[in-house]
Amino acid sequence: HVSEEQARNRFQSELEFIQCLANPNYLNFLAQRGFLRERPFINYLKYLLYWKEPEYAKFLKYPHCLHMLELLQYEHFRKELVNAQCTKFIDEQQLLHWQHYSRKRSRLQQALAEQQPAQQQQPVAHGNAAAK
Repeated sequence: HVSEEQARNRFQSELEFIQCLANPNYLNFLAQRGFLRERPFINYLKYLLYWKEPEYAKFLKYPHCLHMLELLQYEHFRKELVNAQCTKFIDEQQLLHWQHYSRKRSRLQQALAEQQPAQQQQPVAHGNAAAK
């Protein structure tokens, strides 16, 4: 039987570990030390797929780790992570994605902010006003 404290510690440990998977340099570290070739570790990565469920994913600060976790299910990907060039490429692609996402989000927030004053100036029609 698992105590509440043990369950909480396991949850926290798994949460921290899975988020480390978003770091390509950490994945390279694991690959170079042979972890990604060990069956128990591969089974653990498969077990962690439950984090894709919304009730768990909502706790992730770095949701990109779920994409990496998915890719880690493939042997070819795990083997390629030993290569520093592969790791560098993934790192660069993540940076480009985040830069694009940040710019796009900033523009969206600016557009929404500009729309709000315009919406506040327009009179609001009430459903009952036409009936009177």
